[in-house]
Amino acid sequence: MSEFILEIGTEEMPARFVPGLGTELENLLARLLTEARIDCAGVKAYATPRRLVAHVSGLALAQRLEEEVVSGPPVKIAYADGKLTKAGEGFAKTQGVAEADLFVQQTPKGEYLAARKKVGGGRTLDILPELCLTAFKSLSFPKRMKWGSLDFLFGRPLRWVLALLDADVVPIEIAGLTSGRVTFGHRVLGPGPWTVDTAGDFFDTIRDKANVVLDARERLEMVRGEGDRLAAGLGGSVVWDEGLLLEVANLVEYPRPILGEFARLYLELPAQVLLTSMQSHQKSFGIKGADGNLLPHFLTTLNIEPTDMAVVKKGWERVLKARLEDARFFWEADLDTDLDNWLSKLENVVFLGPLGSMGDKSRRLEKLCAKLAAACGLPEADMARAGRLAKADLMSEMVYEFDNLQGVMGGIYARKKGESELVAQAIAEQYLPAGPDSPVPATISGALLAIADKADTMAGCFGLGMVPTGAADPYALRRAALGISRIIMERGLTLKLDEVLAWAQEGYLGVKWKLQPADALAKMLDFFGQRLRALFASGEGADSRVADAALGAGFNDIRTLKARFDALTTFSRQPDFEQAVLTFKRAANIIRKQGSETGAALSDAINVDLLENGEERALATALADSAERFEELWAVDDFAGLFAMLGELRPTVDAFFDGVMVMAEDPSLRQNRLNLLYTLVERLGRLADFSALQV
Repeated sequence: MSEFILEIGTEEMPARFVPGLGTELENLLARLLTEARIDCAGVKAYATPRRLVAHVSGLALAQRLEEEVVSGPPVKIAYADGKLTKAGEGFAKTQGVAEADLFVQQTPKGEYLAARKKVGGGRTLDILPELCLTAFKSLSFPKRMKWGSLDFLFGRPLRWVLALLDADVVPIEIAGLTSGRVTFGHRVLGPGPWTVDTAGDFFDTIRDKANVVLDARERLEMVRGEGDRLAAGLGGSVVWDEGLLLEVANLVEYPRPILGEFARLYLELPAQVLLTSMQSHQKSFGIKGADGNLLPHFLTTLNIEPTDMAVVKKGWERVLKARLEDARFFWEADLDTDLDNWLSKLENVVFLGPLGSMGDKSRRLEKLCAKLAAACGLPEADMARAGRLAKADLMSEMVYEFDNLQGVMGGIYARKKGESELVAQAIAEQYLPAGPDSPVPATISGALLAIADKADTMAGCFGLGMVPTGAADPYALRRAALGISRIIMERGLTLKLDEVLAWAQEGYLGVKWKLQPADALAKMLDFFGQRLRALFASGEGADSRVADAALGAGFNDIRTLKARFDALTTFSRQPDFEQAVLTFKRAANIIRKQGSETGAALSDAINVDLLENGEERALATALADSAERFEELWAVDDFAGLFAMLGELRPTVDAFFDGVMVMAEDPSLRQNRLNLLYTLVERLGRLADFSALQV
């Protein structure tokens, strides 16, 4: 078995391009080799800012030789008077077989002419060039480049291609380049060129001579390990940001972490400002002491091994100092500015077309937060103040420079300017959750302001008919709906979704709507239903039927929806679940189809004097005896206990169906029996829509 190495050298690619390229190239080559019937022991790919490398071990030097049956035209078309027609002869010629080697194949569609032919057997060296070109052209990038007069698109211009099958060069021509056995290393520490004699020599050459660390995971751990060691020497630890750490690992080919320092006077700035200055502009990490406070040091990662480390370190410190000096200027200027000054400036900032200014939005949030506070037992005045000040920091110098600190700086400034802790916390957390993996607000005040902000945006957009379609969602309404849902579920808030959205609509005055408020509200609720279904049906081991059943019983109370869904999921995994579904669906179907034909309204009023046999008396007794317990469990959200009650009821319901004719000829009996089932179905319907559980 042989080894194959493919290396594509490029100009430096952005760090965000790199992580997915190695995985994509690995999957592409593995699939293409399988399709080409070329066996191998495994494919592994690597990516750095300047190269993509794929290594195939245990590669067969020839395709597998296989026999396959190829179907041709129907027999009635392939033969005429016992001889091959032109269609039959054409099939034989195309497949390269003699007439004697043709045979008739029986298929579900009838008899067809067929041939057995040998496929495969080609040399791997001859097949690899086209296979590699296909892989090159299939790689995806956020943006592609075209350079010179070449009719070729790639993430960055190509500079060299190395392709070796053992000691043989695999001939590939792409973007004006011809493959060979020459590679280039780190631009400073081992530029090359370096000649690679065989595929087996590549990794030693690239590491020992070219000074390139190919594996992104190894580069990341080198940064983390050395960073932890350096920070420990200061008696501290690195404030790691995993996203930035991955980015840094894909900015370098030879990571060399170093420590820098800055003046202690900058520690007067909020930690969030210091870390943002380091991370956003310098791709560096902060260092915190044992007490959790930042130290006047930072960790950065070089892509070289400098001859004079002190000079390089001084350069990094000088650049960071300029950033921190800017931040200190913004901080001091903002502290000297009155909140009312920022609020007045919000009047000149457009929120969204016909929906007014950010000042208008802040006044709507003021009113909406007060209503939410009243519903949840928080101080209305404080929550109203939080809503009014929520967007004030957009006018601050700091947020103008560091827009990712909006909200965070608002909370800090509110606290500095004498606002209550509740107000400051709410403002700081208003943009949470920022995504599916982001946490919800840690405080109730933050949760309510976050709900108000998202609901206000949704009410305005839906009123203007700006409903997301397809992948287009310019105002992030899907994220807003999921954010509201997650906050209510995870914080356990007793809020009704339709009330919250209606309150948000009431905040808009004088806006010319495209949709009537009632229509917009209905569309918003439907939109929430779709988002919740996607949320529940996409989890690990999730069942879309269970999601539909839980949502079918209502989702206006999102807090209990999640608990019902979890309990129904557990119930669905019991051995007798399918039979229970059939039983309860039968009851629901009778009420839905037959109940309307009685001509009388159904109710839970059961006349015990009309219960003729033991089965219906048993069901009536079971329903009556369990009613109080059902309400008690419902009051404490014990949905697992409620579904267990259904399991206890099922044998009685089955016996009822086996022994009782529901649609009796006597109208009184029929009405009473339907009322009996109606009582059961109404109770079931509070837990789940069993008709959605297809079995």
